[in-house]
Amino acid sequence: MKKLTLLLSLLLACISLSSEAKPNLQIDHFDPPCWWTGMKNRQLQLLVHGPDISSASVSTSYPGVAVNRIEKVENPNYLFIYLDISPEAQPGTVNLQFKEGKRKLDYKFPLLARRSKPGADGFDTGDVLYLITPDRFANGNLANDTIQGARVNRERPFGRHGGDIKGIADHLDYIKDLGVTTVWLNPVQKNSPNSYHGYAISDFYAVDPRFGTMDEYTGFIDATHDMGMKVVMDMILNHCGGDHWWMKDLPTSDWLNFNNTFVPTNHLKWTLMDPHAAPSEKKRFSDGWFTRGMPDLNQRNPFLADYLIQSSIWWIEYAGIDGIRQDTHPYMDFDFSARWCKEVFDQYPDFNIVGETWYPSDNAFAAWWQAKSKENSADPQLKTVMDFNLAFLSQSVFEEPNRYAEQNSTGLFNIYMALASDFLFEDLDNILVFLDNHDMARFSKIEDKNLDKYKQGIAFILTTRGIPQIYYGTEILMTGTKEQGDGVIRTDMPGGWPGDKRDAFTAAGRTPLENEAHAYMRSLLQWRQKSEAVKHGRLIQYAPVPEHGDCYVYARIAPSGETVLVVMNGNDEKDASLDMSRYADVIAPFSTGTDVASGRTFNLSERLSVPARGTYILNLK
Repeated sequence: MKKLTLLLSLLLACISLSSEAKPNLQIDHFDPPCWWTGMKNRQLQLLVHGPDISSASVSTSYPGVAVNRIEKVENPNYLFIYLDISPEAQPGTVNLQFKEGKRKLDYKFPLLARRSKPGADGFDTGDVLYLITPDRFANGNLANDTIQGARVNRERPFGRHGGDIKGIADHLDYIKDLGVTTVWLNPVQKNSPNSYHGYAISDFYAVDPRFGTMDEYTGFIDATHDMGMKVVMDMILNHCGGDHWWMKDLPTSDWLNFNNTFVPTNHLKWTLMDPHAAPSEKKRFSDGWFTRGMPDLNQRNPFLADYLIQSSIWWIEYAGIDGIRQDTHPYMDFDFSARWCKEVFDQYPDFNIVGETWYPSDNAFAAWWQAKSKENSADPQLKTVMDFNLAFLSQSVFEEPNRYAEQNSTGLFNIYMALASDFLFEDLDNILVFLDNHDMARFSKIEDKNLDKYKQGIAFILTTRGIPQIYYGTEILMTGTKEQGDGVIRTDMPGGWPGDKRDAFTAAGRTPLENEAHAYMRSLLQWRQKSEAVKHGRLIQYAPVPEHGDCYVYARIAPSGETVLVVMNGNDEKDASLDMSRYADVIAPFSTGTDVASGRTFNLSERLSVPARGTYILNLK
């Protein structure tokens, strides 16, 4: 009996010790970090991650805020809490009490007032985007070069070079003076340690410390706004980085596509609109992973879908960005991407999103993705698409003449044909046009020593329909091919690092040819800001045919009648003499035209002589 009593006493003591030793409730991750009153959608999801946190109940007594529902998943370390934030709720600190038995944890959640400073303004045909790879533009803070084991080595094309947000902010005067209106940065969110390009997100709610702090990022946006410019944020919702914090403890078995197992995508983005596509190929495209280091997110999971949509809205409200460029847009789940666009636009009607619609051979595929597309019975809700077809044509036509010659004409006929297919697009204003970007060969070529081809390409992209985008360094003739690799295409901007041999941000640091290119682009960009015809006018074009000198001629006509006539000779060897009566549709009310670049004035009643590979942008009067 004594032995039994002793055993029972020992058992009770162990139980007591076990209860006392049980750790306090712990939260390791809580997203989003804050939210706002007065949002259109009053429902807010909170993702909570901590050891066995699902065993806790959650409550709050904050006026106007109620716990609507609590969702548990198969991983006990997660809770998805859905709050209802009524229109009457006031800014303050919401105390969320987590309780399990005697264990308690109070979490202070900030509920803020909506921002009043500029932001979420969107971008349109009146803007020109300037695309920057932050790691390669300028290093403004050497202290963040080695954060989290980053190894800065500028000799390695595919390694970290140390560019950061402060470096970009330090050169806002240069960007403003160039004449662009909007700065688009490749991703600045926290990334995998070995990622310099930013497309392997490891935390959707943080800025990569090697680029700077959250305060530096929001300060950069405020400074850009103060200078009358806008900011576009690059986002990636299709995949995350292999170093994302949740990869060590996934919430569900279907958080990632193919049941959290690596299966590479086939990249067959045409399967989405192909009426004959095999279901397995379509699934392999949408659900397949880019690489093992970029796990593909399953946006059909309702908790993940809510999480990703909220993260985008959070950045718009928190940072005041004016637009989003969505990476690998077609790779996302279609229904999710449409819902994401709609919810963003519901909250911010003036906002703009451009999706990376990489279809290099036919406008029909990009047009399929545009909101209310006639080509797509389901509405993708995406406002702006990227015209990769025109970009690849431009690189060939302006830099490699006659490669695409048709009907004994110059390659400019193919530019004409591409625009003739614009009937496919629902909204011609919301098409992003460009000559190159961070994933393509650089537009500038070493062989173009007299800059005639360069100037023709720049003139075209800044006067055709749509929203132009310029890639940093194009203004100083940076070169690089896909064969050399993406690291070379994303070359450092000379002068952005202490100790650089020259400073291309200044005229003194540029070569004479670079200064000529820079001056030409700058003059057109600054003129474009004042030209209603180019920014908002309709386009009328004439086919480049041999009997009219193989010249491509088109006009931009504003509602006010203001008219700009663009003339391009696509022949490298022969001058052209144009009978201007052919263009009476657009020039009849005018007697003269003054070239924007040279200042020369031409009599429109006379034949116009256009030198080989020559370009005129004529303001008609």
